[in-house]
Amino acid sequence: QVQLVESGGGLVQAGDSLRLSCVPSRRTFNNYAMGWFRQHPGKEREFVAAVTRNSISTYYADSVKDRFTIFRDDAKNTVYLQMDSLKPEDTAIYYCAANPSPYPDPPRASNPVHYAYWGQGTQVTVSS
Repeated sequence: QVQLVESGGGLVQAGDSLRLSCVPSRRTFNNYAMGWFRQHPGKEREFVAAVTRNSISTYYADSVKDRFTIFRDDAKNTVYLQMDSLKPEDTAIYYCAANPSPYPDPPRASNPVHYAYWGQGTQVTVSS
C-alpha cells in the first residue's frame, strides 16, 4: 500500500540541479516529520535530510550539507528536496519517508527505523 509518491528524478550532468517532490497518496502527513533517504546500488539506505513538523528544524547528512535543501509546503501537503551542485556520487534511488514523531532529535531523524511510511523511490542519475 503506497503511502507516499516521489517524483522529479532523472538524468542530469554534474553541477546541475534537481528538485524532488513527495506527495502522500491517501492521507496528510502535515503532523509528521518528513525525511529523504537514498540508496546506492548494493548499499544500505542512508539518510539525506529531514524536516520537522512546521519546519521548526532541518537536518542534513554531511555529504549533502550546503548543496541540498529540504522544505515542506503544508498547504500543498508536499515535501521537497532541492538538490544543487549535483555530483556523480549523488546517483541513487531517493526515497521519501514519514516519521510519526513530529519533532525528532537528530539521531531519530536520521535513522530509517523511526520512519513508518515510505514511498517507492525515484531514480537520480548524475553523469560526470
